[in-house]
Amino acid sequence: MIAPLVFLGIAVAGGAGSVLRFVVDGAVKARVGGPYPLATTIINVTGSFGLGLLTGLAAAAGLPHEWLLMLGGGLMGGYTTFSTASIETVRLAQQGRIGLTLLNGLGMLVLSVAAAALGLLLGHLA
Repeated sequence: MIAPLVFLGIAVAGGAGSVLRFVVDGAVKARVGGPYPLATTIINVTGSFGLGLLTGLAAAAGLPHEWLLMLGGGLMGGYTTFSTASIETVRLAQQGRIGLTLLNGLGMLVLSVAAAALGLLLGHLA
């Protein structure tokens, strides 16, 4: 069972992650236009790296599981957005943008997994 303070920490961190996503999304969209949802790709790739790094650091430094729940599940979970990426991929397909559909769907997956692996590796080295 999750302790009430850990539950609260996850909620607060999740809210902070959502606000961070909103800020990054707005900043990227203000600078880069076009049909490709670059902001979501940046958010998911950096979030995957962040979660990998946190997980690696937690293992290397013996970080308590509760902190990993709050920072990983809360902060990074609130920051990343698989559902938005899915909808954006479907919308690209509906518009007949097959190349961008594949780039967004498969490219983001490959980049996110690679970023998570790099973060995990770097976290273990710390």
